[in-house]
Amino acid sequence: MIVCSCNVLSDHQIRSVMHANSPRMTSQVYGCLGCSAQCGRCARTIRRIMTQVTGACSGDCTCCPRALAAEAAHVDAEGAAVVA
Repeated sequence: MIVCSCNVLSDHQIRSVMHANSPRMTSQVYGCLGCSAQCGRCARTIRRIMTQVTGACSGDCTCCPRALAAEAAHVDAEGAAVVA
């Protein structure tokens, strides 16, 4: 799937760079692929692919969507227990 229309980058290319070079920032991914961010709309998707490849999110942090969803579910469960 094309992730970046400006540079015509695919998710396969992003994953290949992640496995070969282990970049830590999206700008490094662009650099490894011989380009740079143009409009920036793909940066969030590239970051998501980077996280998937590295498995970096354990859900222990307080800022990522996974942690926020887990906390919301916990609060909902506590609220249901109080009502019951």
